[in-house]
Amino acid sequence: MASKQLHVALLASPGMGHLVPIFLLGHNLVTHHSLRVTILAVTATTTHSLTQLLTSFTTTTNLSIIQIPAPDVSSVLPTDAKVITQLCVMMRETIPAIRTTISSMNPRPHVLVGDIFSTESWQVAEEFGIPKYVFVTSSAWFTAFFIYSLVLDKQVVGQYVDQKEPFEIPGCKPVRPEDVVDPMPNRYDEAYSLYLDQAIGVTLADGLLINTWEDLEPQTLDALRNNESLGRKPVYTVGPVCKRCEPDMLQHEVVKWLDEKPDRSVVYVSFGSGGLISLEEIHELAWGLEMSRQRFVWVVRPPVEHDPDSLFFKYGQFDGPCDYLPQGFLSRTKKVGFVVPSWAPQVEILNHVSVGGFVTHCGWNSVPESITSGLPMIVWPLYAEQRMNATMLTEELKVAVRPEVLPTKKVVGREEIKRMVVDLMEGERGNAMKTEMNRLKEGAKKAISENGSSYLSIFKFIEDCWSRIQ
Repeated sequence: MASKQLHVALLASPGMGHLVPIFLLGHNLVTHHSLRVTILAVTATTTHSLTQLLTSFTTTTNLSIIQIPAPDVSSVLPTDAKVITQLCVMMRETIPAIRTTISSMNPRPHVLVGDIFSTESWQVAEEFGIPKYVFVTSSAWFTAFFIYSLVLDKQVVGQYVDQKEPFEIPGCKPVRPEDVVDPMPNRYDEAYSLYLDQAIGVTLADGLLINTWEDLEPQTLDALRNNESLGRKPVYTVGPVCKRCEPDMLQHEVVKWLDEKPDRSVVYVSFGSGGLISLEEIHELAWGLEMSRQRFVWVVRPPVEHDPDSLFFKYGQFDGPCDYLPQGFLSRTKKVGFVVPSWAPQVEILNHVSVGGFVTHCGWNSVPESITSGLPMIVWPLYAEQRMNATMLTEELKVAVRPEVLPTKKVVGREEIKRMVVDLMEGERGNAMKTEMNRLKEGAKKAISENGSSYLSIFKFIEDCWSRIQ
């Protein structure tokens, strides 16, 4: 049955953290598994990153992209609404458009796969009598904690961050109170209720696709599949879902700059599409990089005026990097550093032979990209589940270092930044992390190769879909 052409609709909520892996998964299903895929991309704003994403995927007979503009929800939300609240309300208000889009598709999809913000669309799948699956664009550890939050909500008294002991998840590594995902730190906010609704939605799916692979998280995957408290849902490992290098991007000026540098001599600094830091943090990072005397590429964005909880970023008023970097920084570091405003071709940079380390917010899109590039990390978690990711990378996988105090709690000083960068690029600890990272890189490569664990897991997903619709 798996040899027939299954038609899968992939539904992605706004935000590059969800759109990118959905697009990549769709491309993989078409290219390597001969499926028909329609991507329903709910988009809120047009950014450079979104434009790059849309133009990098060619619509073919078996892969089509339908953009669904997200409705303006500003009139129904307070101005200080959290990101999760904005996304959930957007996706809820988009359900009529999703229903209309699917009903008009010919052929109609056999299966609906949505991200964790799309679970209210299960009602549409049920109306059309098609199976519904959730694609978790993060780790299996996050997935287990996310689902088990429904149990913790009934067990924990008071705020999660005020608890003294780690939260035990059946069969998994415990989660420290300071590492809980947003929006759990404030369980009295509306966003927390929406977070629990999302978790319920995940448990109602017919199965879970997760952007991880068997060798990376074997214990957690076993717990998800076999522990009743975690739902015992079918779990399909489909990762690492990563972008590939694009020939056009190899002509980017930063890549040409890297071409002239020695092997493994440059540290790459980027906090992703949504990683925003303050003016003070930018200054300390700049001084730390300069003091380290290491070559660097830094994707820098204007500082935020405050710490916004908004889907739409609020920058200060600056004309360019000269206005918010330390005075003279660009001229003093022009021989060893390359500052890129706003956006750079990350995959091409990470895979360049001259790059030897990565300073990252450790969003899950960036984590597999770093692993598949074999690059150890300095992790700088900012929001969402990034604190969990940072703990996993430093304590379990041992391929990263992190500041002594969470960056969200205290500004990381220039001396600590200098020490971490030098340690990453030249120290014994950095060399040990590189060795371990190379092992993970080979495991990731094997997982997505023909007959690898993720390759076979997708075949299992296809077979199970056919058994459900016949």
